[in-house]
Amino acid sequence: MYDLIIAGGGPAGVSAGVYAARKKIKTLFITDSFGGQSLPSAGIQNWIGTVEVSGYDLAQMLEGHLRAQEDIEIVDDDKVVAVEKTGANFSVKTESGKTYETKALLVTTGSRRRRLGIPGEDRLDGKGVVFCSTCDAPIFKDKVVAVIGGGNAGLEAAQDLLAYASKIYILERGIALRGDAVTQEKIVKHPKVSILLNTEVKEITGEAFVSGLRYNDLGSGEMKDLAVEGVFVEIGSIPNGDFLKGVVAMNKINEVVVEPQTQRTSVSGIWAAGDVSDVLYKQNNIAAGDAIKAVLDIYEYLNKGGAHS
Repeated sequence: MYDLIIAGGGPAGVSAGVYAARKKIKTLFITDSFGGQSLPSAGIQNWIGTVEVSGYDLAQMLEGHLRAQEDIEIVDDDKVVAVEKTGANFSVKTESGKTYETKALLVTTGSRRRRLGIPGEDRLDGKGVVFCSTCDAPIFKDKVVAVIGGGNAGLEAAQDLLAYASKIYILERGIALRGDAVTQEKIVKHPKVSILLNTEVKEITGEAFVSGLRYNDLGSGEMKDLAVEGVFVEIGSIPNGDFLKGVVAMNKINEVVVEPQTQRTSVSGIWAAGDVSDVLYKQNNIAAGDAIKAVLDIYEYLNKGGAHS
């Protein structure tokens, strides 16, 4: 019986693990990898305390910090696939078929970016294909870039890029942008921005690095080429919390609903932090802070014998 199981190896999970170890909570940490969504990023410039770090190096730093703690058990080749309430405690099942019992569970499994599923996207991931404008916009200083998606995420990515890119194309499959009107107005009028509506991106091209993309003009049916040095895919994300469906409350896009002061879910004994939760802003630093907040609340919960104050 563990006091706490932490599921997920990104910045949220590792931050929680370090704090849980320092609080001497009997903790099992389960992840199939370290680093989270930042892993393929070529250069992250907003991880506080580090001017710039690659996603790979950040993952190594996170893992090293966690392994330096004495009071934590780590399973780094597995992931949680099911959770069941067993009396006052929880039964946690993993992909490998193992089952663990715990008094408390913190879910920090993050989310995965919705992908286009087209040729070149995976091959050039981290080589000009990026999924986080806040993280990677500065890398594209004075470069021509494309943002795929005309919703709020796409428009916000374009805003992030205005200070850096020399030219920004926004490609939207629909016949109109879908983001909020105020943001649209700012973006559409900017001289750096060109909007390409009614388009379907078919391929991202390039050898060692992105050099362009091909798209179908849905109005004319013509295939066209666009020379760009970066492609920001901004078509939404999918929370990695399927194993909690039917266990805790979720919103309409399957994010775990949490109480923002403590990160508690609708079920006593389960917390969630980071991108798997309904937190408004999806950022590494925010995820880390929310997970630490959760662990401090879990510590109080365990000290009160499994009761909330």
